[in-house]
Amino acid sequence: MKTFIILTELTDQGKKTIQNDPAGMKLSNQAIENRGGVLVDQYALLGPWDFLTIIQAADEKAIFRITTELDALGTVKTTTLPAMPIEEFIDDILTNT
Repeated sequence: MKTFIILTELTDQGKKTIQNDPAGMKLSNQAIENRGGVLVDQYALLGPWDFLTIIQAADEKAIFRITTELDALGTVKTTTLPAMPIEEFIDDILTNT
């Protein structure tokens, strides 16, 4: 499984939704799992993004399915970044130099 970071910004509709039903965020989490992702962790943020979600998925195709479904809800805009454990990153640099 590969790790991905999803930075989420609430839309105006999303802000209203979360105020009226904060537990509704679990629907987004279900969308992640229904599309083959594993929710690793999630944080509320201050700043330009509202949430940071760490997901594991089989590959980029799976993360495309997940983020497309999340964005289609109309409550969030997402930015997705691939992530690599630092140990793996260091090992890759050492073996490829």
